[in-house]
Amino acid sequence: MAESTTPAVERHIRGIGGSIRFRLTVLYSVLLFGLGAIVVGGIYAGLARSLENQDVSHTERAQILFRGTNGEPMLGQFEFEVADPLAVFEREINTKALDQLRNYAFGALGVLFVGSLGVGWFVAGIVLRPVGRITGVARDIQATDLSRRINLEGRDDELKQLADTFDDMLSRIDEAFASQRDFIHEASHELRNPLAVIRTNIDVVLDDPNSDVDDYRAASEVVGRSASRMSTLVDDLLDYARHGTRPTREEDLDLGEVACDLAEEFATLAEAHDLTLQASVADEALPVCGDGPAIRRAIANLLANAVRLAPAGSTVRVGAGEDEYGVWVSVTDEGPGIDPADQLHVFKRFWRGDGSKAREEGRSGLGLTIVQQIAQAHGGRVDLYSTVGSGSSFVIRLPRSHNQPAV
Repeated sequence: MAESTTPAVERHIRGIGGSIRFRLTVLYSVLLFGLGAIVVGGIYAGLARSLENQDVSHTERAQILFRGTNGEPMLGQFEFEVADPLAVFEREINTKALDQLRNYAFGALGVLFVGSLGVGWFVAGIVLRPVGRITGVARDIQATDLSRRINLEGRDDELKQLADTFDDMLSRIDEAFASQRDFIHEASHELRNPLAVIRTNIDVVLDDPNSDVDDYRAASEVVGRSASRMSTLVDDLLDYARHGTRPTREEDLDLGEVACDLAEEFATLAEAHDLTLQASVADEALPVCGDGPAIRRAIANLLANAVRLAPAGSTVRVGAGEDEYGVWVSVTDEGPGIDPADQLHVFKRFWRGDGSKAREEGRSGLGLTIVQQIAQAHGGRVDLYSTVGSGSSFVIRLPRSHNQPAV
């Protein structure tokens, strides 16, 4: 048992010895002990020097009468040292007191050394307490939850500035992760529409024994356009993963032509749901300038919602035209409509109306949010016209471009 615990104790000791608190304790202890030693040593040295210079004797002069070599009387004078008994006694007392003071000084230095270690450990703990809080928060933070913050209070010193900098860094990381999650959710949602179009067109052509070369060619064209949209979206994902920003494009296109192409793509999907898809597009060009794949995704989302919600046997209408506000494209269905109280929420992220039914159908609640974001990014807007029981109409309005769209 002792052999198994010894390595753990040794590791614990090495951990303490390698900690910054231990090093700060040694530093504070050395400084405090050194300062105390200097003060005590200075006091002792000063007292010893003053006592050593104390006089314990004095000089006396005396005159004597003696006869010279010629026998005549003469008067002489000489000096001699006379010890002061009281001063000698006082000096002996001072010497003993100085010896006792030296002993007490050494004892005080020993106590000071031990006390300096305790004071150093305590002060180091106070100094490093904010660092411990930063460390604790950093350990609790996970990649999926960056909502924790240090929120260090107190004076605006270096440690508080460090904690505030750490909080700012966490906020930036949290925003980056949130943006990444949103983009992944949107991308997964956007991939569903072209996949549904591809699968439906292939299934219809393969299941129809009377399909001819023209049917296969038409289905291949629809599948090709849907696959191209998917490839563009996958490329956007790769660019976002590499650079951390969503790619944007700038191109001229005809909004009416885009609406017709998408109506053709969703025609087979509408037939699979026993729906009729009609397209009514103005004869003149409807030029817009912007991100072509994004505009196509916005219209595709409206068509996907209409096909999903419209009752069997009804008609879904796609229109495009121009008015005094610019060019527009609309998608109208004969579905259940949207309650006026819910019309304020349909464009909110992850809002899905009937949550339980939406989860069963695998809906994410992002389609209309993406439509609004794309329209606003192009300087436009999305208008909703809906009556409960009579259907809904979504209209994307975009500024007209003065450039002729590329053919």
